[in-house]
Amino acid sequence: MYAERPSRLAGAVVWTAAPAGPRAWPVLPDGCMDLLWHEGRLLVAGPDTRSHAADGAPGRWAGVRFFPGTAPALLGVPAHEVRDRRVDLADLWPAHRVRSLTARVAAAPGPARGLEEAALALAADGDPADPLAGRIIAALQAGRSVAATADGLGVGARRLHRRSLAAFGYGPKTLARILRLQRALALARGGTPLAETAALAGFADQAHLTRDVRRLTGMAPRALLGGGR
Repeated sequence: MYAERPSRLAGAVVWTAAPAGPRAWPVLPDGCMDLLWHEGRLLVAGPDTRSHAADGAPGRWAGVRFFPGTAPALLGVPAHEVRDRRVDLADLWPAHRVRSLTARVAAAPGPARGLEEAALALAADGDPADPLAGRIIAALQAGRSVAATADGLGVGARRLHRRSLAAFGYGPKTLARILRLQRALALARGGTPLAETAALAGFADQAHLTRDVRRLTGMAPRALLGGGR
């Protein structure tokens, strides 16, 4: 069972999940990174380029999902270094810092609350996110091409790719496809027919939508409408 709510940290989402049976729940590419809590451990979920089958073993999960491009500054790791990975925070931070944060989350009324408080503290004490990241997201969400995005931001293609890797974990072309996937799923889950969803989300047609969804998730669009993050 999965539940989420907006976080007090701007753009972030606080979520909890527990296995509802032997079938794993898929985590879909969304351009985000998460700080996770599971069985007393803190982990970092890197940005995904494909559907990820979450651990279906007994035990509850909690997480803070950061807005795309904001987590690297908070967690101190470039996004591409943890792409398609779930990494113990102890592999990224000094041991004493991990122990302190683990104790803080464990002492909270619940791990989700503890993670949110930790994320707010990291945001208050840490460096700001790359200011270019939000502008990249806005341009790609508006349907601009990668070349038009680079021109509009006044950066070269190589610099745009380099900054995107650090902030999002992948280049702007992949990021654009993942953002388009999420737009399409939001429309379809809201009841928009798939053909109309394809047009509104920026696909050439419904067949293009189906191909791209399969490439990114390994599933057909209709199979995703009943589940997955």
